[in-house]
Amino acid sequence: MAGPLQGFTVVELQGIGPGPFCGMVLSDLGAEVIRVDRAERAPAEAPTRPPLDVLGRGRRSVSVDLKDPAGVEVVLRLVEGADALIEGFRPGVMERLGLGPDVCLARNQRLVYGRMTGWGQDGPYAQTAGHDLNYIALAGALAHMGRAGEPPTPPINLVGDFGGGGMLLAVGILAALLEAQRSGNGQVVDTAMVDGAALLMAPFHGLSHIGRLAPRGNNTTDTGAPFYDAYECADGEYVSIGSIEPQFYAELRRLMDLAGPEWDDQMDRSRWPELKERMRALFRTRTRAEWCELLESSPDVCFAPVLTIPEAYEHPHNIARGTFVDVAGIPQPRPAPRFSRTDGAVAGPPAWVGQHTDDVLRAAGFTDDEIAELHGAGTVR
Repeated sequence: MAGPLQGFTVVELQGIGPGPFCGMVLSDLGAEVIRVDRAERAPAEAPTRPPLDVLGRGRRSVSVDLKDPAGVEVVLRLVEGADALIEGFRPGVMERLGLGPDVCLARNQRLVYGRMTGWGQDGPYAQTAGHDLNYIALAGALAHMGRAGEPPTPPINLVGDFGGGGMLLAVGILAALLEAQRSGNGQVVDTAMVDGAALLMAPFHGLSHIGRLAPRGNNTTDTGAPFYDAYECADGEYVSIGSIEPQFYAELRRLMDLAGPEWDDQMDRSRWPELKERMRALFRTRTRAEWCELLESSPDVCFAPVLTIPEAYEHPHNIARGTFVDVAGIPQPRPAPRFSRTDGAVAGPPAWVGQHTDDVLRAAGFTDDEIAELHGAGTVR
């Protein structure tokens, strides 16, 4: 195992989305991540191939019945040897299971207890169901996503679930681990997707305060500007243009022969709708490949083709960087960021439920007789 987090151990209570993403990031960075799966999900026989869930890569899986007090004790024994814990249940569930922060920190005072929810551990919405779209809506983010004159456009669930959720949980856990090394004490990290989505919107709050944030679809980076958008090409494919700075805009004009005086005042918003229509028409005159040939001839346009996931695997830049790796036959992103001395690596393909139960329990100090007894009682599988 490689990575700057080598030597750290994380116990992850099985969940969906943001929590597993956080566990993947920590595993990619070198931490040993032990996932506690539900005992009833364990297969009767070992599968012939690993699961397809990329977020589950790099873990060891132990299958435990958390409704059994003996199963709760198993998890607490794992907690005793861990540096951090990840859980993504509704507020109060871990407490009802007997695995709340007070209990876990009593067993391991240095434990960093990472909690992942949509709304947070308290507040009027704390017990309310929700998804990424709801969290970014309440955070003031969704209202600013979409084209002018159209309803807010639900984005793929990156802003709440992963950018404002799982990624910030990882940041919070790492910060708390550093603090625990100084103080000797762990703490709870309350990560809420609504908080994270609000934080990601920080650059726009100053503009909003002084009245310079226009309605969605009318700003520089939200499809309002003709020089910052995705455009359809003659073959139905798309390219992206982001020529915001004057020098990049000048280069875009040169290569696309945008010579008329109407293009001179880049920030004249009154002309943006007309110029955007002209850009749309112009981009439909060539294929994506033809635009790539023209606009990639200069390094100063801020241009890239819009690629699908399979296309991204084959792009020369991504190949040169090794941006994607193959894990058990499934192409997927390599760990990021990159480190000059202690670079991360994928520790292995996703584990099937209970794949490492006995090995994990032995490493935690359980004897073979204890493990056999736990299996016999159905506490672990």
